[in-house]
Amino acid sequence: MRTLPRTTVLFAAVFGLAFTPPLEAQATESHEARGDTIEVYELDPITVIGRVDDLVSRVSTASVGYVGFADLARRPLTREGELLETIPGMILTQHSGSGKSNQMFVRGFNLDHGTDFATRLEGMPVNIPTHAHGQGYTDLNFIIPEFVDYVEYALGPYYADIGDFGSAGGAHIRLRRSFERPLFIAGFGENGHRRIVAGGDVDVGRSGSLVAGAEVRRYDGPWEVPEDVGKVAGMLRYTHEGQTSRFSLLGMAYDNDWRSTDQIPLRAVESGLIGRYGQIDETLGGTSSRYSLAAIWNRTGQRSSQKIEAYGIRYALDLYSNFTYGLDDPQGGDQFRQEDDGRTTLGLTAAHRQSIDHWGDSQVWTIGAEFRLDDAGVTLSRTAERVPLGIVRSDQVRQASGGLFTELVTNWSDRFSTTLGIRGDVYRFDVDSDLPANTGEADDVLLSPKLSLSYRPSYGTELYLSGGYGFHSNDARGTVTTIDPASGDAVDPVDPLVRSRGAEIGLRASPLGGLRSTVTLWMVDVDSELVFIGDAGGTEASDASRRVGLTLANFWRLDESWSADVDLSVTRARFLDVPADVDRIPGALENVLAAGLSHEPVGDGVFGALRLRRFGSYPLIEDDSRRARANTLANLQVGYRLGEARLTLALFNLFDEEHSDIQYFYASRLPGEPAGGVEDFHFHPAEPRALRVQLSWGF
Repeated sequence: MRTLPRTTVLFAAVFGLAFTPPLEAQATESHEARGDTIEVYELDPITVIGRVDDLVSRVSTASVGYVGFADLARRPLTREGELLETIPGMILTQHSGSGKSNQMFVRGFNLDHGTDFATRLEGMPVNIPTHAHGQGYTDLNFIIPEFVDYVEYALGPYYADIGDFGSAGGAHIRLRRSFERPLFIAGFGENGHRRIVAGGDVDVGRSGSLVAGAEVRRYDGPWEVPEDVGKVAGMLRYTHEGQTSRFSLLGMAYDNDWRSTDQIPLRAVESGLIGRYGQIDETLGGTSSRYSLAAIWNRTGQRSSQKIEAYGIRYALDLYSNFTYGLDDPQGGDQFRQEDDGRTTLGLTAAHRQSIDHWGDSQVWTIGAEFRLDDAGVTLSRTAERVPLGIVRSDQVRQASGGLFTELVTNWSDRFSTTLGIRGDVYRFDVDSDLPANTGEADDVLLSPKLSLSYRPSYGTELYLSGGYGFHSNDARGTVTTIDPASGDAVDPVDPLVRSRGAEIGLRASPLGGLRSTVTLWMVDVDSELVFIGDAGGTEASDASRRVGLTLANFWRLDESWSADVDLSVTRARFLDVPADVDRIPGALENVLAAGLSHEPVGDGVFGALRLRRFGSYPLIEDDSRRARANTLANLQVGYRLGEARLTLALFNLFDEEHSDIQYFYASRLPGEPAGGVEDFHFHPAEPRALRVQLSWGF
């Protein structure tokens, strides 16, 4: 472990020697719009209407993409998190109630709730470190999908501006700053689905605008114990446009409560103890809230541009779960409560980009800095029917992190360019535990170099070679814990930061008119998948791992109103340095297929979209003797547009398949079973076919 003063010296040396900008600079070149591109900002990602399908010479790898609101609107969504399923190979499921974070999978990672995928919204991190339920917890339920402007994604650890939780990549969600017309949506459907969304904007003064919107949603689901989801979310945004700058102030509020059906044991359904949509413990569920304020300032000049993003977030979660029923406590049961009590998160990101001319080469140099502070109380308790039985552990955690990153893009010729980056991160953990032996402080530092090469052999075709280092932080409690709070056994603290390494070869091409394709052959190594298990209050260790995969992504604009996409991802995930018969990584998806066909008329008329999503069988335990069943779901959306009005009918799970959102294999104990429990498949069923109707104006 290195101390902070040494870190400061190291940062200064590396950044000073490696990336001191040349003195001679020239004006930033402008870019012509292509595909769905409107314009390119120096420090804003590409602004899109639908999907930016022509990214040759614009990005550093084959694994970067942009999807805008027009394309997102064509997708029938059952969950807010499915916005990220526009990312090739990414799957989001649920193993509990609708108010809880999704289970996430991409590139052979069972991300749990987001441990190795960095998600941001308008500069604010969505991943939560040292969370009561899971490290890197990423809850997207606070988003109103219709207010999303576009999603930018980047897979792999090759990008200097992505830090913690970025081993598999990251996504940045941007919200709309204006509406062409007022927006109103009213929807209803089976299983108690009711939803109202409204939004609009007004001009404020000569150069300002104010956007406001809200959503109210209720949903019971097909469950024997209704979910009774009660989501309320709102957004208020002021934007001031200057001649060379833009300032935006964004306020968001979200509150939700629900009852949930956690995964259930297969034997309980097969024996008739419960139905497919029943549950063992009928008192599960939770509440969650998120309130945030973000300020964003951009400035673009002739030679450079700057961006500053500052934010404050107030977050809370109160969650009741029960996965093993009576295995640990046959009398009181195994229900537990996880509280993330009134977490405050403050942060700042600043970046400067400079266009430079050095030795006849065109270059763009970027330097940036990040800071984040989390202050939270996290508590794990044992409960029975939500009645407290005792506290397992309670901790007050203060976690601070700082990062510096820099990147130099050099266009050596019209065909060849390089992107060289490096990132340095410093972390400080301070834990005040109810058990004095688990109170303490820890710190750590990592440097993460990145490099990408791109070559354009012909117009519309680009080859890439990329490599880089990434990392994820571990739960602060695990970095100082010396006594297991449940068993009382002595344990060793974990490494605060866990290194990952990745590389890929990529191709971006246009083999046919209107068709854009990318092919990537990639690899990611992780030193250790040590994670803090919030369900037990301790740390679970695993071995180093390697994931190798192939991803094909295709988007075809058939004509002005028809488009199609097909994405396929195949992965081999293994633990390293263990016997070959126990080297499988549980929950690592081995193949994912996503495809869609959509029609959007130029004027009035019929519109529609059909989407298919499949993920194949995958290992549930290390010896591969227990595997999850494959899952295939199709969703259909059709409707009619007349002026600004739309009537939409959506059928989810079109063929009424009895599949599982997610599956596990572990021991649990039902009444009358032996003390050691019974090892069994546990699953959360996919919801049956459901019809929803929506009437909208201005969307």
